[in-house]
Amino acid sequence: MAKIIFITGASRGFGKIWAEAFLKRGDKVVATARDLGTLDELAKQYGNNLLPIQLDVNDRAAGFAAVQKAKDHFGSIDVLINNAGYGLFGSIEETSEKEARDQIETNFFGLLWLTQAVIPVMREQGHGHIIQLSSVLGLVTLPVLGLYNASKFAVEGLSETLAAEVKGFGINVSLIEPNGFSTDWAGASAFHTESLPVYDKVKADFQAGLTDDIFGKPEATTDAVLKLVDSANPPLRLFLGKVAYPWVKQVYDGRFAEWNEWNAVAAAAHGH
Repeated sequence: MAKIIFITGASRGFGKIWAEAFLKRGDKVVATARDLGTLDELAKQYGNNLLPIQLDVNDRAAGFAAVQKAKDHFGSIDVLINNAGYGLFGSIEETSEKEARDQIETNFFGLLWLTQAVIPVMREQGHGHIIQLSSVLGLVTLPVLGLYNASKFAVEGLSETLAAEVKGFGINVSLIEPNGFSTDWAGASAFHTESLPVYDKVKADFQAGLTDDIFGKPEATTDAVLKLVDSANPPLRLFLGKVAYPWVKQVYDGRFAEWNEWNAVAAAAHGH
C-alpha cells in the first residue's frame, strides 16, 4: 500500500536518493528544500505524487505550516523523515558562537520543530512513523566534529525519549545512524571553522583516517530505508553501512570496561 512520506533536506544526498526511491515505487512524497529548483527534475518526472515545499527547517512556524500543507494536500502523513542537516568541521576551541548555535539550530532544533508539528497529525490518525537521521557520531565521536557530534547526541536522547512518549498513540520512532558515505556532506554541504595552527596535527590525523574503504555508497542505502519504512515493528535504531557496528561495539566495550573498573567508587557515592 502506498505511503505518504514527508522528507526534509530532499535537495541532495540521502534526501534526494530516498525521495526518488519512494516515488519510483508509487509512494506520495512531500519533499522540502531551501531551493525548490533542486526538486524540478523530480517534479517533472513524478507529477502529482510529489509535493515540493520550500522550507528552512530553522523556521518553526514555517515547519508547522509545511506539515499542515502536506496534510491538507494528501490527507495524512504516514512517515516523517527528518533528514535536513549539515556538518561543521573544526576544533571546539575554534568554533564561534554563531557557528555553534547555527549547527545546533539546524541539526537539533530544526528536527525538533518538524517532530512537534507532525505528532498531532499522527496522533489523530492513530498511526505514524517518525524517522530521525542521526549518525554513528550520535553514539561515538570523532575529533574536529565536536558540535556535529553534540547535535546528533542530542537527537539520540530526544528521539529515545519521544519513542516512549508516543508509542501508545500508534507512532513509531526510529533513528538512522549511518557511518560515512560518499555524499557531499563533507564537501559542498559542509562548513568549516577558521583554523588555529595548534590543531593542524589533530586535523591531519583525522584526514589520514578517512580512507576510501570506510565510505559507503549512498545509493545502496535505499533497500534498508524502504524495509525500515515498511516494517510493522521498526527498530528504534538502525545502522547504515558496515563500519558503524564494529566501531560502536569496540567503543562501548571500552566504556563498560571503564565503568566496571570504577564501579566500586560509583556505588560508594550512593551513600547507602
